[in-house]
Amino acid sequence: MAEYVVLRNMTATRTAAPFDLGRPRAGAAAVAAPEPRVEVHDLDARGVREVAREPEVAVVARRMPTTLIRPLDAAGGGAAADGDAWGIAAVGADVSSRTGDGVTVAVLDTGIDRVHPAFAGVDIVEEDFSGSGNGDRQGHGTHCAGTIFGRDVAGRRIGVARGVSRALIGKVLGDDGGGTSDMIFSGIQWAMQRGAQVVSMSLGFDFPGQVKEMVDSGWPAELATSAALEGYRGNLRMFDALMEMARARAAFGEAPVIVAAAGNESRRQVDPRFEIAASLPAAAEGVISVGALRMAAGGKLGIADFSNTFPQVSAPGFGILSARPGGGLKELSGTSMACPHVAGVACLWWEELKKAGAVIPTANAVVARLLATARTGVFAEALDPADRGAGIVAAPA
Repeated sequence: MAEYVVLRNMTATRTAAPFDLGRPRAGAAAVAAPEPRVEVHDLDARGVREVAREPEVAVVARRMPTTLIRPLDAAGGGAAADGDAWGIAAVGADVSSRTGDGVTVAVLDTGIDRVHPAFAGVDIVEEDFSGSGNGDRQGHGTHCAGTIFGRDVAGRRIGVARGVSRALIGKVLGDDGGGTSDMIFSGIQWAMQRGAQVVSMSLGFDFPGQVKEMVDSGWPAELATSAALEGYRGNLRMFDALMEMARARAAFGEAPVIVAAAGNESRRQVDPRFEIAASLPAAAEGVISVGALRMAAGGKLGIADFSNTFPQVSAPGFGILSARPGGGLKELSGTSMACPHVAGVACLWWEELKKAGAVIPTANAVVARLLATARTGVFAEALDPADRGAGIVAAPA
């Protein structure tokens, strides 16, 4: 027996009229948005096969461990001694007329210190999926939320979209920074049901952690690696299926922009060829993956040595000033810090499209703006697109 995550699309079971029960269920998707439901079950091989045959089941995947993308301490990495976080100006948020007003953003992370001055006046809705209780005793989620929508602290600006007034805080990682894949899937489901227009995730799947857990339980290393790989593949299929449902919901105006950090496993300072590709959830179809940038000579930008390859876009991720639990500010580095810059800029674009009136604000329209307006002329040297993606995201002017 093992724990498996089951993704169901409940729309097909709820949209048929009384005399339509004999018709193909595929037609149900045409009249209602997909309704994902995430479950966890203890199943053996036979149970997996039986559940997979149920008509509303989209994917069955082995439950996997997850972890926050651990940041690096980086004192003095970007902000002036008494200045704003440098990423604000780098993405153009300082000169944008938009603030994220009217946009609902979800942060799926380690929770939030809701009483921090950076979040004064924000309607914060918390939901704990980790079992460790609401609140942020780790610090990662508070820092990420501060970059997205934090208010000024002691006269210093840290938030890209500081006009956001409603935030959904899904605690999908426990106080130790760890979790499981079903927590993320349940968090995404919850965020969509609660009306999130932008979702930010600075976390990743812990493939090595699952192999170690199995080996420690007595599995041969080769068998543990094979089983973990199959679990990873299954969770990739689950992410793709969930994102497909999200795209289908876009036709009903109910799909969010989902943004994820690419990861910090590259080591270019050791060897320029030491580059690791972005992994789940950043590697899933339909998720905007984010690489991290650093300040370089002459006010230009370069790729951070740790930033994983194949992001779709990039953003400031070195020496980022933001909120820390208990009050005050702290600088951290990582793609975890770059991801919330992109989520914040997505909030600004959502407001721009809504107030401009020319285009109905949808996730697809916002993503199109993020990619089309990304800048490449700000780098210190020609960067491989595999490292920086379409370029650094830019706020609406």
